[in-house]
Amino acid sequence: MNAKPASDTTGSSPDPAAVPPDRITAVRRFNRFHTRLVGALNESLLASSFPLPQVRVLYEIAHDEGVFATDLAGRLDVNPGHLSRLIASLEDAGLVSRSPSAGNGKRLALRLTDKGRETFAGLNAASAREVAALLAPLTDPDQRRVVGAMETIERLLGDPTDSATFILRDPVPGDMGWIIHRQAALYAQEYDWDWTFEALISGIAGDFITNFDPAYERCWVAEREGEIVGSVFVVRQDETVAKLRMLYVEPAARGLGLGRRLVDECLRFAREKGYARMVLWTNANLVAARRIYEAAGFALTDEDPHHSFGHDLVGQIFERDLGERDLKERDP
Repeated sequence: MNAKPASDTTGSSPDPAAVPPDRITAVRRFNRFHTRLVGALNESLLASSFPLPQVRVLYEIAHDEGVFATDLAGRLDVNPGHLSRLIASLEDAGLVSRSPSAGNGKRLALRLTDKGRETFAGLNAASAREVAALLAPLTDPDQRRVVGAMETIERLLGDPTDSATFILRDPVPGDMGWIIHRQAALYAQEYDWDWTFEALISGIAGDFITNFDPAYERCWVAEREGEIVGSVFVVRQDETVAKLRMLYVEPAARGLGLGRRLVDECLRFAREKGYARMVLWTNANLVAARRIYEAAGFALTDEDPHHSFGHDLVGQIFERDLGERDLKERDP
């Protein structure tokens, strides 16, 4: 494990001596387990003649054709001299070539040869089979727990700026109850809405399940590290109008673009299904949600004061024409 040291809020460096010895022992034990698990102690990897370091180099070049060796050394956290020898061995095997960069002829860009692409495709497929065989004996919930635990380790010990990894999936039994629970609890905590709001969203979710039309309706559940962190619904209002409903994002996942991604999925789905327009209902005090809608091209078309959920509120209707291009597409 190559972990990057974190700094505390005071700006001082953390003291490694403050870490309890049992935690150090646990991490070292996991390192040994992980090393055995991926077969890094074997003479070759994936039943091939390539050791792990060479496969890592092939992977990086395959996913970033034209990368420079200096950039690769930093990405893989290896000594430049050692990396140079690895690249030379792959060149000798006819898998990698170097050519002058178009922007700087003095720098040599790394690319896979045709043989290299064919070889990597075989290694990549073998790797997928090994992982599938590893996970196959586990139940679906246990597979989710394993993947979630791995994502947690990656987020906490990896690049702190790379924390916006979400999985969008269809709902499974138990999700609707959880979504209702979390929205009711969050709106009570953040806006002091009473339990009549829970009655409203329970009815919306119940109608969705009872009258679900998979040809024209959809729900996305967002997961991170095996935990639900958000959701959104598209329901059919009529033949030409789709309705976006019950968008929510957990506090820990806010500010990472998940809300906009969920809305974008709704817009994409509605266009694919032939809807001409999408509408939604919200309230004026839900400022963060309204900003997401406006950024996605929705415009306020109506508002109406009402007393609901224990408060005087202003309901708002937003709409957008699905024939329009996204704002990001209109930007120069």
